[in-house]
Amino acid sequence: MRYEEVRQLIKAELKKQSQGLTWADLKVRLNLPYKTLCPEWTSQLEDEIGLVRNKTGGRAYVWTINQKGGRDA
Repeated sequence: MRYEEVRQLIKAELKKQSQGLTWADLKVRLNLPYKTLCPEWTSQLEDEIGLVRNKTGGRAYVWTINQKGGRDA
């Protein structure tokens, strides 16, 4: 799966879920083949779609899209 495909899938799913989702939720919902997303792709998502990751009370981060968006908002 190419980065562009992953970006579009994550962007669309996070726009539908304003409260955000964890990586585990995204992975299952989107049937993504990755155990984790590589740091380079995560950084690109932050820049391009305005991805924000907020730490929860546990170990997980909740992924959301910044209201201002990124370059590709």
